[in-house]
Amino acid sequence: MQLGQYISTLLYRYECVVVPAFGAFLTHKVSAEIDAQAQVFYPPKKRLSFNEQLQSNDGVLANYIATSEKVSYENALAKIAKQVAKIQQRLKKNETVSLKYVGDLSRCKTGALEFEPSYHLNYMTAAFGLSQFVSPEVKRDLPLKVVGHKEKETTLILASRKSRTNTLIKYAAVAVIMLGLGGFMVSNAYIQYIEKENIVAQEKARIALGNQIQEATFLVNTPLPAITIDIEKPYGSFHIVAGAFRVKANSERKLRQLKRLGFNARLIGQNRYGLHQVVFESYKERRAAERALYNIKRTQDPAAWLLIKNIP
Repeated sequence: MQLGQYISTLLYRYECVVVPAFGAFLTHKVSAEIDAQAQVFYPPKKRLSFNEQLQSNDGVLANYIATSEKVSYENALAKIAKQVAKIQQRLKKNETVSLKYVGDLSRCKTGALEFEPSYHLNYMTAAFGLSQFVSPEVKRDLPLKVVGHKEKETTLILASRKSRTNTLIKYAAVAVIMLGLGGFMVSNAYIQYIEKENIVAQEKARIALGNQIQEATFLVNTPLPAITIDIEKPYGSFHIVAGAFRVKANSERKLRQLKRLGFNARLIGQNRYGLHQVVFESYKERRAAERALYNIKRTQDPAAWLLIKNIP
């Protein structure tokens, strides 16, 4: 199993890919840069990092492996655990472990895990097709000293040089625009493909979480009386799921807990397994939902996940 290749593919879609019982690979957006001395232009990109503290399984990697290799979710988890055990053994021997397209992992003298990211790929889909380029040095003509009757001739020469320079600048501008349009069209096609694959992976995650959710259901000896909640108009199609419960009273209890924490939480009905779903927030735009999901997974619940669904 090529664990590095699976992680690399998921990093195009997610800002955080967790390897259970090992750590998480994170992406951070970096703006376009210019090296003035070398005259090199670098496109925007996502920079990789590794956090050994984030080890809770969120189901994303396991579900993607299960789908790709056509095995069960449990078998996918077993494959991941086997790979992690091999990596840990190599790290204990002070060996460097290379994950293809992701980076190198090693232990320093203090025992801390060090990560050197790979720079072969740009995980920002919006910059797909763009690469660094070197700008040729712009040479400017120095003013000439006019002597006597040659003043008119010199003026004509300077005007001709200026005209050629302006023409070259115009052609260069047109070339940059055409390259940008080409990269934009390819980027859009790739993003549509990524979105389609993302929906499939999330559907698998919902099925796996639905099968396991009963183990995390609250045990309530004295069920709380049912309450009536006014259903507000949908906020959008992107929902950050906090949990799904067999007993409705437990979902309402979770709802009140999230509201006390300041979230605009709500119930979004039952899923196909009859479980009552509770969400932290709902968003109209995918990018805002993904940013909120990253913060919630980091500060509140590593098991939170993104549901894409139009709720009436």
